Amino acid sequence: MVSNHSLRIVLPGGAGLVGQNLVVRLKAKGYANIVVLDKHRANLAALKQVQPDITAEYADLAEPGDWQRHFESADVIVMLQAQIGGNDYQEFVRNNLVSTRLILDAIKTNKVPYLVHISSSVVASAADDFYTNTKRDQEDMVLESGIPCPVLRPTLMFGWFDRKHLGWLSRFMKKVPVFPIPGHGRYMRQPLYVGDFCNIIISCIENGIADGIYNISGHEKVDYIDIIREIKRATGAAALVTRIPSRLFYALLWMWGLFDKNPPFTTQQLGALTAQDEFEVIDWPDIFGVPYTPFAKAIEETLNDPTYSKVVLEF
Repeated sequence: MVSNHSLRIVLPGGAGLVGQNLVVRLKAKGYANIVVLDKHRANLAALKQVQPDITAEYADLAEPGDWQRHFESADVIVMLQAQIGGNDYQEFVRNNLVSTRLILDAIKTNKVPYLVHISSSVVASAADDFYTNTKRDQEDMVLESGIPCPVLRPTLMFGWFDRKHLGWLSRFMKKVPVFPIPGHGRYMRQPLYVGDFCNIIISCIENGIADGIYNISGHEKVDYIDIIREIKRATGAAALVTRIPSRLFYALLWMWGLFDKNPPFTTQQLGALTAQDEFEVIDWPDIFGVPYTPFAKAIEETLNDPTYSKVVLEF
């Protein structure tokens, strides 16, 4: 498969953070036959505006439909679809499990030769929430399917097109005079630059990595409060970073969830933040031939790129 730029690459769930960044980097390497399937119309529209020469189609991957025709001539599937946030458990089941079953069936039916599955570091965490539990079940479903594929487990990612996580935090920080931090704020994170992660996916494709589970963690351990301070530095925001009691922070999130069906940060995600998980750091730069980008440089690229930092996706 090495550097075969005629490969037809299909990205289910490709209008989100990883997919949008992956398209940028695939095109920069000369790949042009790219298909993105997603049910988020606004984010598909954003993708089409930035990348007008690729195929980007609306598709509810939890329902059989016309989208399945793209698997007939596919060379590579990168499975990206995922429900990340929200308070409705059935949405997680539908978008993380039902969709995966249909995609795996389409891969088998059409004998697609190569799959890369994007799992998550949370499958090995102590967290107990809708996202974690359905991502565990999703990974098990892929491994039990009998389809050989590399399984990549990234930690918290950030980068261009980040509608949640650090991207949302940076925009929120610019709007408020005070930025609250739960408790002491010393919750160790291992943030992963999505640009590095996309280059790992491309390395899998070009080197034909057939199987294995890879924990792709950020190579720097950074406390949550220091992440926020780095965002403040990079954006020049005037907000005062202030610690507040964790219980008060929880109550504010709970009230927010009463009025917002798809809140940017939930009480379950607060639990995951404070779970104090530490994930394995493997030598992925050597395994995949992808150097890691230092955190401060990655934040600078994420928030101040003249082209892609201006594109904001919807939730």
